[in-house]
Amino acid sequence: MVAIAFHQTVGTLHSQGYLNNSGFHHEFGNASVKLIPRGSKVNVGLLKRGSGNSGKRSFAVIQASTAHTSVSGPVSSPSSNSTNGSPKKSNETALILIRHGESLWNEKNLFTGCVDVPLTRKGVEEALEAGMRISNIPIDMIYTSALIRSQMTAMLAMTQHRRKKVPIIMHNESEQAKAWSQIYSEDTKRQSIPVIAAWQLNERMYGELQGLNKQETADRYGKEQVHEWRRSYDIPPPNGESLEMCAERAVAYFREHIEPQLLSGKHIMIAAHGNSLRSIIMYLDKLTSQEVISLELSTGIPMLYIFKEGKFIRRGSPIGPAEAGVYAYTKSLAQYRQKLDDMLH
Repeated sequence: MVAIAFHQTVGTLHSQGYLNNSGFHHEFGNASVKLIPRGSKVNVGLLKRGSGNSGKRSFAVIQASTAHTSVSGPVSSPSSNSTNGSPKKSNETALILIRHGESLWNEKNLFTGCVDVPLTRKGVEEALEAGMRISNIPIDMIYTSALIRSQMTAMLAMTQHRRKKVPIIMHNESEQAKAWSQIYSEDTKRQSIPVIAAWQLNERMYGELQGLNKQETADRYGKEQVHEWRRSYDIPPPNGESLEMCAERAVAYFREHIEPQLLSGKHIMIAAHGNSLRSIIMYLDKLTSQEVISLELSTGIPMLYIFKEGKFIRRGSPIGPAEAGVYAYTKSLAQYRQKLDDMLH
């Protein structure tokens, strides 16, 4: 079903002019990055959280370029560089977090939770823009939730990556599924990226609120009650999950399955949901339960972390494929981008 939905979506994009031989073209306007006092709430890309305690505010504007090119030849990611032909563990790896693009129920202002609904046209565009932003960052593995909106976001984003590797969803639900999806070409495997779908990364289950209009629910139960269900840390909606319950499964999965891949030198992208990603960010940034409830994530905006020496370092959101600043944070990302650029000359 995922593969069918993806191919249908890509076909629609081709027919509507979003995808062509030269890739997706979209003009990014000025992108602002704000550093604000702890506790303030602003909309800064994907992550909204106070940073710093100086009491002063600073503001920077970065002009992003939309130059987009494709690379079809072999390029090694930093995690696979070696001098003797064998893989060499990197001492720094990239972790990209992306909340899915706008869904059809986001558009209708409905509680979605674990109901499986696809992206809107705007959500498709957000996924493609996310792909442009991360088009120079190495990706070795992709993790998504089991829900189609996160999987569509991951697949569409990867159509914009300059490395042009093909994301392939792994099917391990049965021996037959594994056998039927086997790839027999080693060269094809090297040009592919495994995509692992996990229900533990699903959105928080909203129980009896799922499918209800948010405004109508607030009118019925009162704004304070609905706000408590949506924004408290440990109070679940009727027959649903609290953020704390969502965090237990999402963080446990991250620590057991994803973090070991980062330790081994793999570069990882996670496409998931507002609450499952809030939970993971709470773990990465060591947020308190009070800090995480004020954390807001925007749809379709990637957030980059560098994993180095056992620590996660937040680097903000990449602006565009020609924006040098975000890739200069680490030597390995700069080298990877240079290899991509060298292949075009």
